[in-house]
Amino acid sequence: MAKILIVEDDRSISELIAMNLQLVGHSYTQVYNGRDAITAAFNDPVDLILLDVMLPEADGFEVIKQVPFTPVIFITAKDGLPHRLNGLALGADDYIVKPFEMLELLARIEAVLRRTQKHSTEFCLNNTVVDLTQRTVTVSGTKVDLSPQEFELLEVLIKNQNIALSRDKLLELAWGYDYGGETRTVDTHIQKLRSKLKWEGNIKTLYKLGYRLEVKK
Repeated sequence: MAKILIVEDDRSISELIAMNLQLVGHSYTQVYNGRDAITAAFNDPVDLILLDVMLPEADGFEVIKQVPFTPVIFITAKDGLPHRLNGLALGADDYIVKPFEMLELLARIEAVLRRTQKHSTEFCLNNTVVDLTQRTVTVSGTKVDLSPQEFELLEVLIKNQNIALSRDKLLELAWGYDYGGETRTVDTHIQKLRSKLKWEGNIKTLYKLGYRLEVKK
């Protein structure tokens, strides 16, 4: 997984981001002002920087000028079009406005990491190996065939590992916003994944909510 630098002076937001990055398997470093961000980026190179704009000592726009070769996602309360255009013109890979949903941030992180090819696309759990780029699955060395929709659901579970996902959220993420089916479809596909991947003990059912792929760190 990726190594990420969190640059956010609001410590409660920084801790929330850090907790969720850790849940899905990323490592992270936290700093709380622009000058420390520049120092950290040079002393300990990372795969991605999550960068606030309004920072003490040096703002986010100044920071990104000093670290031109590292992917950056701006996370900021500055939501005006001029600010967005400025951030993107300076080389940011994405721009997300506060307040934001954590699942959206995690999805955008994955999108940037895919584009920059800075993280492993292989996920291993027990004797199951999933290659997210090649879209292949093996269990104990034997290839397992998944339907396209089963793989979409599997990918969502992996990218949100250790996070509780409702059936409605799984439908939204794996089937799409305009899917008109019922939540029972999720249950059916979950049972198929559990059986095919031998993950009966890893895909947990959350009573009256949904599911969570449980991965011990």
